[in-house]
Amino acid sequence: MKGTSLIVSIVLFVAIAVLYVLHFVGGELNEQGSADENRAVINRGGLKIAYVKADSVLLNYDLSQELHDDFTKKQEAYTTEYGKKRQLFEKDAAAFQEKLKRGGFLSEQRAVQERDRLVGMEQEVLKMDQELSTKLSELQAENNKQIFDKLMEYLKELNTGNKYDYIFNASNILIGDEADNLTADVLKALNERYNEETK
Repeated sequence: MKGTSLIVSIVLFVAIAVLYVLHFVGGELNEQGSADENRAVINRGGLKIAYVKADSVLLNYDLSQELHDDFTKKQEAYTTEYGKKRQLFEKDAAAFQEKLKRGGFLSEQRAVQERDRLVGMEQEVLKMDQELSTKLSELQAENNKQIFDKLMEYLKELNTGNKYDYIFNASNILIGDEADNLTADVLKALNERYNEETK
C-alpha cells in the first residue's frame, strides 16, 4: 500500500513539474477560432490544457443536490428503523437483567431461553446495522457514479474535435491559470441540461 502511494506521489510530482515547465516555457493564447471558444485553450508547446474543479461541480450541480436530498431522506429512514429495533432490544435486555436479578424466572431453563432469544435479537440488530450501512454506501457510490458519468459525458462533447489535449481534475492541480478553469462553464451547462431534462 505504501509502495503504491509512493508511486502515485512520484507520478503526480512529475506531472506537476511538467505542467510548471510548460506553463513558463509555454506560449501564447491560441489565436484560432472565436475568443469565447478559446478562453481556456492555452497552447503550451503544442499542449492544450484545461481543468475542472470536480468538487465544486459536485457541490453546485442541481442533480447532485437532488441526489443528496434523496440520500439524506433514505439515511434518516434507515436510522429511524434501526433506532426502533435497537431500542426494543435494549428495553428487552434491561427487563431480562432486572428479572434475572429479582429471580423472576420460574426455572433456569426459562432464563436460558430468554437469554438465547435476546442474543438472537442482538444479532438481528447488528445484521440490520451492517445491511443498512452497506445499502447507504452503495447508494452513495451510485450517486457519485451518476454525477461523474454526466460530467464525463459533457466533457467529451465539449472536447469534440480535440480542443484540449488534457482536461484535468483541479484537485490534482496546485497552481493553475484561471483562464484554464472550465468549472463555471461546465457547471452552467450541466445545470441547464439537468433543468431541461426535469421539466
